[in-house]
Amino acid sequence: MCSTLPRALLALAFVAVVPQTATAAAQTVVMDALEAELARATKQLKLQDYDAPYHVAYTVKDVERRSLWGKVGAVHEDRARRTRQAYVDVRVGDYALDSSEDLEPDWPLEDSYEPTVALPLEASKEAIQHTLWLLSDVRYKQAIASYLKVRGQRVFQAGKKEERPSFSRAPVVRHRDAPVPCQFDRERWIRLVETASAVLASDPLVFDGAVHVEARCQRRWYADGPGTRLTTNQTIYALHLTAWARAPDGMLLERTWDRFAPTEAGIPAQREVLQAARDVVADLKALAVAPELGPYTGPALLEPPATGVFFHEVLGHRLEGHRQDDEEEGQTFADYLDKKIMPTWLSVSDDPTRRQHQGMPLNGHYRYDDEGVRAQHVSLVDRGILKGFLMGRRPVAGFSASNGHGRAEGLLDPVARMGNLVVEAHETVSRQALKKKLLEEARKQGRPYGLIVRDVTGGATNTSSYGFQAFKGQAHMVYRVDAQTGEETLVRGVDIVGTPLTSLNNILAASDETGVFNGYCGAESGMIPVSTVAPAVLFREIELQRAAQGRSRGPVLPAP
Repeated sequence: MCSTLPRALLALAFVAVVPQTATAAAQTVVMDALEAELARATKQLKLQDYDAPYHVAYTVKDVERRSLWGKVGAVHEDRARRTRQAYVDVRVGDYALDSSEDLEPDWPLEDSYEPTVALPLEASKEAIQHTLWLLSDVRYKQAIASYLKVRGQRVFQAGKKEERPSFSRAPVVRHRDAPVPCQFDRERWIRLVETASAVLASDPLVFDGAVHVEARCQRRWYADGPGTRLTTNQTIYALHLTAWARAPDGMLLERTWDRFAPTEAGIPAQREVLQAARDVVADLKALAVAPELGPYTGPALLEPPATGVFFHEVLGHRLEGHRQDDEEEGQTFADYLDKKIMPTWLSVSDDPTRRQHQGMPLNGHYRYDDEGVRAQHVSLVDRGILKGFLMGRRPVAGFSASNGHGRAEGLLDPVARMGNLVVEAHETVSRQALKKKLLEEARKQGRPYGLIVRDVTGGATNTSSYGFQAFKGQAHMVYRVDAQTGEETLVRGVDIVGTPLTSLNNILAASDETGVFNGYCGAESGMIPVSTVAPAVLFREIELQRAAQGRSRGPVLPAP
């Protein structure tokens, strides 16, 4: 199960700024320690009568975090934390077949010792090497056990139509970002949390509301046996407004507003945030009196953020490389290469190298992935024809190399994931013309109305072979549009659902305006920052089901 969310589910962070000279010295010590221990592991790490590792790679992630949140005009939590941790990848075998093919390791449990992944925060080369030494030893022994198991299993397995290698070679690259301080204007954010949360609490209909300000500043070091050396920065600031209310019938209503930026200055000024808080309250008041919409099948227009979530869930996850030959995956598009899967006036790509779109920062930007490969623009669908997949260093048939999409949260194993998914329409109409087409399609189908979906707060999809190949989008601002007059009426209580192949081929038209959805996506390798860039899109037919919303009484007493 994969999901997309508009806000991070991780605690984001910061710590006091270290003097630049001390920071620079620390950066050198970390890479020196990685190189020293890597040299020992690649030359000497071998048990008698067993294979030596053919690939060793070290990653260190130093994360400074700061989080403020509050409600009803007061700060409730003020957290600061810093961690530095190591990820050690040791592979036994060779590029054709290695220990990573063991998907369910059953290593001996007599000795349950597992070394810590924590590294010293200060510049101690010896302490860093000590942790890497212990982790390398354990990972090597585990890799031997997994490799022998994989070799044994091959005796009983029927040959596949095309055996793929376990791992791909990658060009040696070297890059070093200069250290940057992790800024956090605590006084500014305290004032913002206090004032914005007071606005959310200003209407009695809103029984709860919160404001979160978060910062996460990561410094990463990567070194591997072939010679790649990377030192990179990734900083994301985030601001989240969330409020809850109940309709008269007891339905729980939720509205959110989120902004992300790579710099502290990129977060909107207080005036814009306070207006956003007032808009959140106004939306909840409108939803409370809006009629409930039952299950629906018919024409619908998705605004750009909703279109972005649709393509992320329906297409993006199903084009991640490792899903194309895994027997537990549905492999929806595995046999569609060079075949039409959507209208020929649509193209889809993924481009992590893009920093922004029309002035809006993109969450999914990065320069090098978590397997030491340079990020690349990848054409996935060219004018309706499937052309490629998102690739990490695990090959699939027909795609032997990574295109820089091996990504992971923290110390999880990287797999192919999206970065900035971009939907491009080669034939477009104005936003006004798109609504006109919606009304025409509704009348053509003999329906009294069509729908406009303006906001989707998140989504989920099931890509596994043992489940239904379906997706779901949490639609929070849906408008029923009268087929004759074009009058829009806000409705509530539905989610978008459907199946991939049918939904993609129900697309009729797209707008000449595009928008951005920024968020975090959760899958096997954890929660990672992602973005989509997409136009508004008209569907011939889309299905909405009744949302699973609780119906309870509101608070018995009035707010204090």
